[in-house]
Amino acid sequence: MDRRATGPALLEQLPPPLPADHIVALNQPKADLHTTRSYEWSGWTFDVPPGVFIPGWTSRMIHERLLDGRIETRGRRYGAMGVGLGVEAVAAGVRGAREIHAIDVHPQSVAVTARHYGRLVGERPDTVFRPLVSDVFDALPGQVQLDVITFNPPAVSQSVSADPDVVRNVCVGAPLLAKFFAQVAEKDLLAPGGEIHLIASNTADLRALVQHALDHGLTPRIDHLHDWQDGVLTFLFRITHDETPHTGGRR
Repeated sequence: MDRRATGPALLEQLPPPLPADHIVALNQPKADLHTTRSYEWSGWTFDVPPGVFIPGWTSRMIHERLLDGRIETRGRRYGAMGVGLGVEAVAAGVRGAREIHAIDVHPQSVAVTARHYGRLVGERPDTVFRPLVSDVFDALPGQVQLDVITFNPPAVSQSVSADPDVVRNVCVGAPLLAKFFAQVAEKDLLAPGGEIHLIASNTADLRALVQHALDHGLTPRIDHLHDWQDGVLTFLFRITHDETPHTGGRR
Protein backbone atom coordinates (compact mmCIF):
# COMPACT_ATOMS: atom_id res chain seq x y z
CA MET A 1 0.00 0.00 0.00
CA ASP A 2 1.43 3.37 -1.08
CA ARG A 3 1.38 5.66 1.95
CA ARG A 4 2.26 8.67 -0.22
CA ALA A 5 -0.93 8.29 -2.25
CA THR A 6 -3.78 10.75 -1.98
CA GLY A 7 -6.85 11.65 -4.02
CA PRO A 8 -8.16 8.96 -6.37
CA ALA A 9 -5.00 6.88 -5.92
CA LEU A 10 -5.65 6.64 -2.18
CA LEU A 11 -9.33 5.84 -2.67
CA GLU A 12 -8.52 2.99 -5.04
CA GLN A 13 -6.32 1.17 -2.55
CA LEU A 14 -8.57 1.45 0.50
CA PRO A 15 -10.42 -1.78 1.37
CA PRO A 16 -14.23 -1.97 1.37
CA PRO A 17 -16.05 -2.52 4.66
CA LEU A 18 -15.92 -5.99 6.14
CA PRO A 19 -19.08 -8.15 5.91
CA ALA A 20 -21.88 -6.83 8.11
CA ASP A 21 -22.02 -9.86 10.41
CA HIS A 22 -18.26 -9.68 11.00
CA ILE A 23 -18.50 -5.96 11.87
CA VAL A 24 -21.34 -6.55 14.32
CA ALA A 25 -19.51 -9.46 15.99
CA LEU A 26 -16.34 -7.39 16.41
CA ASN A 27 -18.11 -4.42 17.99
CA GLN A 28 -20.29 -5.92 20.67
CA PRO A 29 -20.35 -3.55 23.67
CA LYS A 30 -19.18 -4.68 27.08
CA ALA A 31 -21.89 -5.33 29.65
CA ASP A 32 -20.36 -2.92 32.19
CA LEU A 33 -20.89 0.29 30.16
CA HIS A 34 -23.45 1.65 32.61
CA THR A 35 -21.35 1.00 35.71
CA THR A 36 -18.52 2.94 37.36
CA ARG A 37 -15.11 1.62 36.28
CA SER A 38 -11.47 2.69 36.22
CA TYR A 39 -8.78 2.83 33.54
CA GLU A 40 -5.01 2.96 33.86
CA TRP A 41 -2.58 4.17 31.23
CA SER A 42 0.97 5.52 31.33
CA GLY A 43 0.96 5.53 35.14
CA TRP A 44 -2.27 7.52 35.36
CA THR A 45 -5.60 6.31 36.75
CA PHE A 46 -8.84 7.59 35.24
CA ASP A 47 -12.27 7.24 36.82
CA VAL A 48 -14.84 6.06 34.26
CA PRO A 49 -18.46 7.09 35.00
CA PRO A 50 -21.46 5.20 33.60
CA GLY A 51 -21.97 5.85 29.87
CA VAL A 52 -18.35 6.89 29.26
CA PHE A 53 -16.31 4.46 27.18
CA ILE A 54 -12.92 3.09 28.15
CA PRO A 55 -10.39 3.77 25.34
CA GLY A 56 -9.54 0.80 23.16
CA TRP A 57 -6.39 -0.09 21.24
CA THR A 58 -7.21 2.28 18.40
CA SER A 59 -7.52 5.26 20.75
CA ARG A 60 -4.23 4.31 22.36
CA MET A 61 -2.53 4.69 18.97
CA ILE A 62 -3.41 8.39 19.19
CA HIS A 63 -2.67 8.72 22.91
CA GLU A 64 0.81 7.26 22.58
CA ARG A 65 1.65 9.58 19.69
CA LEU A 66 0.40 12.63 21.58
CA LEU A 67 2.48 11.79 24.63
CA ASP A 68 5.73 11.02 22.77
CA GLY A 69 5.40 13.88 20.27
CA ARG A 70 4.87 11.94 17.06
CA ILE A 71 1.66 13.98 16.98
CA GLU A 72 3.20 17.20 18.25
CA THR A 73 1.08 19.53 20.39
CA ARG A 74 3.85 21.34 22.29
CA GLY A 75 3.23 25.06 21.88
CA ARG A 76 0.36 24.39 19.46
CA ARG A 77 -3.42 24.88 19.46
CA TYR A 78 -4.99 21.45 19.80
CA GLY A 79 -8.55 20.18 19.31
CA ALA A 80 -9.39 16.80 20.86
CA MET A 81 -12.61 15.82 19.08
CA GLY A 82 -14.66 13.15 20.86
CA VAL A 83 -12.45 13.53 23.93
CA GLY A 84 -14.34 10.90 25.94
CA LEU A 85 -12.42 10.05 29.09
CA GLY A 86 -9.92 12.86 28.53
CA VAL A 87 -6.71 10.89 28.02
CA GLU A 88 -5.65 12.90 24.97
CA ALA A 89 -6.30 16.20 26.77
CA VAL A 90 -4.10 15.07 29.66
CA ALA A 91 -1.35 13.91 27.29
CA ALA A 92 -1.42 17.23 25.41
CA GLY A 93 -1.38 19.17 28.69
CA VAL A 94 1.64 17.27 29.95
CA ARG A 95 3.30 17.74 26.58
CA GLY A 96 2.83 21.53 26.81
CA ALA A 97 0.10 22.43 24.31
CA ARG A 98 -0.64 26.15 23.97
CA GLU A 99 -4.43 25.60 23.83
CA ILE A 100 -6.48 22.46 24.40
CA HIS A 101 -10.07 22.38 23.17
CA ALA A 102 -11.53 19.20 24.70
CA ILE A 103 -14.72 18.58 22.70
CA ASP A 104 -17.43 15.95 23.08
CA VAL A 105 -21.17 15.75 22.42
CA HIS A 106 -21.60 13.91 25.74
CA PRO A 107 -21.78 16.25 28.79
CA GLN A 108 -20.63 13.57 31.23
CA SER A 109 -17.53 12.92 29.11
CA VAL A 110 -16.62 16.60 29.07
CA ALA A 111 -17.17 16.85 32.83
CA VAL A 112 -14.95 13.86 33.61
CA THR A 113 -12.30 15.13 31.17
CA ALA A 114 -12.19 18.42 33.07
CA ARG A 115 -11.80 16.56 36.38
CA HIS A 116 -9.00 14.38 35.05
CA TYR A 117 -7.22 17.34 33.52
CA GLY A 118 -7.44 19.32 36.75
CA ARG A 119 -6.10 16.42 38.82
CA LEU A 120 -3.39 15.13 36.48
CA VAL A 121 -2.23 18.31 34.73
CA GLY A 122 -3.56 21.26 36.73
CA GLU A 123 -3.01 24.93 36.03
CA ARG A 124 -0.15 25.67 33.66
CA PRO A 125 0.77 29.26 32.78
CA ASP A 126 1.41 28.55 29.10
CA THR A 127 -1.60 26.29 28.46
CA VAL A 128 -5.26 27.27 28.10
CA PHE A 129 -7.68 24.37 28.69
CA ARG A 130 -11.20 24.69 27.26
CA PRO A 131 -13.65 21.80 27.83
CA LEU A 132 -16.65 22.11 25.52
CA VAL A 133 -19.90 20.18 25.03
CA SER A 134 -20.53 20.32 21.29
CA ASP A 135 -21.93 18.33 18.38
CA VAL A 136 -18.76 18.26 16.30
CA PHE A 137 -17.66 21.94 16.14
CA ASP A 138 -21.11 23.55 16.50
CA ALA A 139 -20.32 25.24 19.84
CA LEU A 140 -16.74 26.22 19.09
CA PRO A 141 -16.34 30.02 19.29
CA GLY A 142 -15.79 31.90 16.06
CA GLN A 143 -12.29 32.81 14.87
CA VAL A 144 -10.72 29.75 16.54
CA GLN A 145 -8.03 28.06 14.49
CA LEU A 146 -6.30 24.81 15.39
CA ASP A 147 -2.86 23.51 14.54
CA VAL A 148 -3.68 19.89 15.45
CA ILE A 149 -6.98 17.99 15.58
CA THR A 150 -7.34 14.34 16.56
CA PHE A 151 -10.45 12.21 16.12
CA ASN A 152 -11.23 8.53 16.59
CA PRO A 153 -14.80 8.74 15.26
CA PRO A 154 -17.68 6.34 15.88
CA ALA A 155 -17.58 5.45 12.21
CA VAL A 156 -18.55 1.74 12.29
CA SER A 157 -20.83 1.23 9.30
CA GLN A 158 -23.28 -1.22 10.92
CA SER A 159 -25.63 -0.68 13.84
CA VAL A 160 -24.38 -2.84 16.70
CA SER A 161 -26.81 -1.77 19.45
CA ALA A 162 -29.94 0.24 20.14
CA ASP A 163 -28.32 1.75 23.25
CA PRO A 164 -27.77 5.47 22.47
CA ASP A 165 -24.48 5.47 24.40
CA VAL A 166 -23.18 2.64 22.24
CA VAL A 167 -24.36 4.34 19.05
CA ARG A 168 -22.70 7.61 20.10
CA ASN A 169 -19.39 5.87 20.71
CA VAL A 170 -19.35 3.24 17.98
CA CYS A 171 -21.65 3.41 15.00
CA VAL A 172 -22.81 6.87 13.95
CA GLY A 173 -21.14 6.14 10.61
CA ALA A 174 -19.81 8.17 7.70
CA PRO A 175 -22.40 11.03 7.90
CA LEU A 176 -20.66 12.26 11.05
CA LEU A 177 -17.44 12.66 9.06
CA ALA A 178 -19.30 14.57 6.36
CA LYS A 179 -20.28 17.14 9.00
CA PHE A 180 -16.83 17.10 10.58
CA PHE A 181 -14.97 17.91 7.36
CA ALA A 182 -17.63 20.40 6.21
CA GLN A 183 -17.20 22.37 9.42
CA VAL A 184 -13.41 22.23 9.23
CA ALA A 185 -13.70 23.89 5.82
CA GLU A 186 -16.60 26.28 6.47
CA LYS A 187 -15.24 27.55 9.79
CA ASP A 188 -11.65 27.69 8.45
CA LEU A 189 -10.61 25.72 11.53
CA LEU A 190 -7.31 24.29 10.32
CA ALA A 191 -4.49 26.79 10.65
CA PRO A 192 -1.85 27.07 7.91
CA GLY A 193 0.42 24.06 8.29
CA GLY A 194 -2.20 22.39 10.50
CA GLU A 195 -2.99 18.71 10.51
CA ILE A 196 -5.83 16.34 11.37
CA HIS A 197 -5.03 12.87 12.68
CA LEU A 198 -8.04 10.62 12.16
CA ILE A 199 -8.26 6.92 12.85
CA ALA A 200 -10.67 4.47 11.20
CA SER A 201 -10.75 0.84 10.14
CA ASN A 202 -12.46 -1.28 7.52
CA THR A 203 -15.36 -1.72 9.94
CA ALA A 204 -16.21 1.73 8.52
CA ASP A 205 -16.71 2.90 4.94
CA LEU A 206 -13.16 4.16 4.51
CA ARG A 207 -13.67 5.35 0.96
CA ALA A 208 -16.64 7.50 2.02
CA LEU A 209 -14.67 9.01 4.91
CA VAL A 210 -11.71 9.89 2.70
CA GLN A 211 -13.97 11.24 -0.04
CA HIS A 212 -15.57 13.64 2.47
CA ALA A 213 -12.10 15.02 3.24
CA LEU A 214 -11.25 15.35 -0.45
CA ASP A 215 -14.56 17.07 -1.20
CA HIS A 216 -13.60 19.85 1.23
CA GLY A 217 -10.17 20.55 -0.19
CA LEU A 218 -8.17 18.44 2.25
CA THR A 219 -5.36 16.00 1.52
CA PRO A 220 -5.46 12.71 3.44
CA ARG A 221 -2.53 10.30 3.49
CA ILE A 222 -1.91 7.08 5.40
CA ASP A 223 0.37 7.79 8.34
CA HIS A 224 0.12 4.34 9.94
CA LEU A 225 -1.56 1.03 9.10
CA HIS A 226 -2.12 -1.75 11.63
CA ASP A 227 -3.24 -5.26 10.67
CA TRP A 228 -4.93 -6.98 13.63
CA GLN A 229 -4.75 -10.38 11.88
CA ASP A 230 -8.52 -10.88 12.25
CA GLY A 231 -9.56 -9.14 9.04
CA VAL A 232 -9.51 -5.66 10.59
CA LEU A 233 -7.16 -3.06 9.12
CA THR A 234 -6.86 0.17 11.11
CA PHE A 235 -5.64 3.32 9.35
CA LEU A 236 -4.30 6.45 10.98
CA PHE A 237 -4.73 9.21 8.41
CA ARG A 238 -2.81 12.48 8.45
CA ILE A 239 -4.94 15.12 6.74
CA THR A 240 -3.71 18.56 5.69
CA HIS A 241 -4.78 21.47 3.51
CA ASP A 242 -4.84 20.87 -0.22
CA GLU A 243 -3.95 23.64 -2.64
CA THR A 244 -5.82 21.89 -5.46
CA PRO A 245 -9.16 20.61 -4.05
CA HIS A 246 -10.60 17.42 -5.48
CA THR A 247 -14.16 17.58 -6.76
CA GLY A 248 -16.73 15.14 -7.97
CA GLY A 249 -18.76 12.36 -6.46
CA ARG A 250 -17.67 9.41 -4.45
CA ARG A 251 -15.82 6.72 -6.38
